[in-house]
Amino acid sequence: MTIAYWCVLFMGLFPYVATGIAKKGFEGYDNGMPRQWLAKQTGFRARANAAQANLFESLPFFFAAVVIASIANAPQNRVDLLAIGFVAARTAYLICYVADWPTTRSIVWLAGLACVVAIFFQI
Repeated sequence: MTIAYWCVLFMGLFPYVATGIAKKGFEGYDNGMPRQWLAKQTGFRARANAAQANLFESLPFFFAAVVIASIANAPQNRVDLLAIGFVAARTAYLICYVADWPTTRSIVWLAGLACVVAIFFQI
């Protein structure tokens, strides 16, 4: 399995880290109505929940880039490095979102997007 494929696996599971942060402490958490409970949250919980949604939203583009690059026999070492860059950017993104650093969050979001677009240009 390539490094890029490992990155796909990691990113497929990573949004659940944000879920855990959003539900950390479970104060009054209602597992029967989790979305309603999350909708009432503020502060880091609300930001972690928003980060979770954005992390899920970014997956199709990243997954497609890695799969298409693989099918097209793009240089694997470059695809791997860009996939690692995407993972690093999205990890920093979650940290910035939870910490409430919006400008830095936007910068690392753009860096992650640039990594995915760059994967397409390896073809």
